Amino acid sequence: MYALLSVSDKTGVLELARRLHARGVTLLSTGGTARLLADAGLAVTEVASHTGFPEMLDGRVKTLHPKVHGGLLARRDLPEHMHAIEQHGIPPIDWLVVNLYPFEATVARPDCTLEQAIENIDIGGPAMVRSGAKNWQGVSVLTDPAQYEAVLAEFEASGEVSQATRFALSVAAFERVAQYDAAIANHLSALRLQAAAPEKQPTRQEWPDGFHLSLVKVQDLRYGENPHQRAAFYRDLQPLPGSLPTARQLQGKELSYNNIADADAAWECVRAFDTCACVIVKHANPCGAALGADPQSAYRAAFATDPTSAFGGIIAFNREVDEAAASAVSGQFVEVLIAPSYSAQALQLLAAKANVRVLAIDMARADGAAPRRLDAKRVNSGLLLQTADDELLDETALKVVTRRAPTDAEMADLHFAWKVAKFTKSNAIVFAAGGRTVGVGAGQMSRVDSTRIACIKAGNAGLAIAGSVVASDAFFPFRDGVDVLAQAGARAVIQPGGSVRDAEVIAAADEHGLAMVFTGMRHFRH
Repeated sequence: MYALLSVSDKTGVLELARRLHARGVTLLSTGGTARLLADAGLAVTEVASHTGFPEMLDGRVKTLHPKVHGGLLARRDLPEHMHAIEQHGIPPIDWLVVNLYPFEATVARPDCTLEQAIENIDIGGPAMVRSGAKNWQGVSVLTDPAQYEAVLAEFEASGEVSQATRFALSVAAFERVAQYDAAIANHLSALRLQAAAPEKQPTRQEWPDGFHLSLVKVQDLRYGENPHQRAAFYRDLQPLPGSLPTARQLQGKELSYNNIADADAAWECVRAFDTCACVIVKHANPCGAALGADPQSAYRAAFATDPTSAFGGIIAFNREVDEAAASAVSGQFVEVLIAPSYSAQALQLLAAKANVRVLAIDMARADGAAPRRLDAKRVNSGLLLQTADDELLDETALKVVTRRAPTDAEMADLHFAWKVAKFTKSNAIVFAAGGRTVGVGAGQMSRVDSTRIACIKAGNAGLAIAGSVVASDAFFPFRDGVDVLAQAGARAVIQPGGSVRDAEVIAAADEHGLAMVFTGMRHFRH
């Protein structure tokens, strides 16, 4: 029995080789992997010795040889195949352990040159992986160190790797090659060589001519937005730290399609705040948000914004949920609860609500070296891609445009309301006071209607709008929205500005004695 090991990521490969060797497997290897095994005292044959043909072209050609691919591709159940390889002195290769040149990591570096990208395109590795994966009935193909332990344990327990495992490894291998090729195509199709100076580094387009998505299934879902729709949840190959796909579900029923969509909205909103906060989302919109001295007080203030809509909502905290907060939340019907962590007492209390889906997500954020995040929206036979709306507020761009400037307290509330409005479906109007929402109007075709709805919701909840501030995700096209919020008692407004009627809107604010601040940034959320 032969195993060929050729890896860029050498994590765990020495232990794997030792255990294979202990079971009588003959080791073949290349380059640095062969040296690693030999230095550890393992008997290993270099591929060049095995094939009788030296590595050449700076290592570009080393495994592209019939003695390698014949050993991988020969079907063990076909006598003519076995006779052919025996005739040519080709032993069958039963194990293939390969991971590929680090193309993705190389091109992620901002200073990566075209030459560096090209030299990190693996040729022999994917060719071997495809050969071994095609012949999965006879070859175990390992392409990820995370696979080693489980497959070794199966082999050591029974003396073989099962057909089911080999097939699963084959599928994973083809997926890895597809992901690798997609990364190469995405990178190279965004580059343009200069015809007049081809020796210079190519220019880079922001968007490649072809875009290939590579995703991994997290779970099948019972149904989609509606029971007659089928659905599944997928994640990026490398999900960003602190994002929903990294969540750990601690208890509760399986997440639904709508649970996942709303949980993402709630989590992204609550982690926009640095101080202790709670956000409650219903049907993709915050129906309440608040800051607080502790999670319980933040929750009670957020819940009071719209208790009716909060029924069956998604509740997110950006601090550990303690017993007091868990007790308060347990008093309402909640679909999903999200927080960075939970105290032991909180988890014990929540266990009584067995159906509540309790998620823990680290508050970590991606560093500057992380790839840019993209948002995608499917249209019939097409896909819209854009960079994610990760910007919150450019303090230097804020501009007071009215005669009256906001007070310090009003400015703090304007900042708070602006963050909530960013995560509210457009047209979005958010009234806030004292670090909490008092009325939210979302998703209306008219901004003035969103304003009226926010006022109605505040009235229904018994909350006073007098003295509050307002955030609008986009500019006011007419003065009527300003008239409505002023008549309700609001004292300050934050909005992007940029309307052809800005002068008219500012004049209306001055008439009402409002303070108005322009951000110069819009936050449509469709």
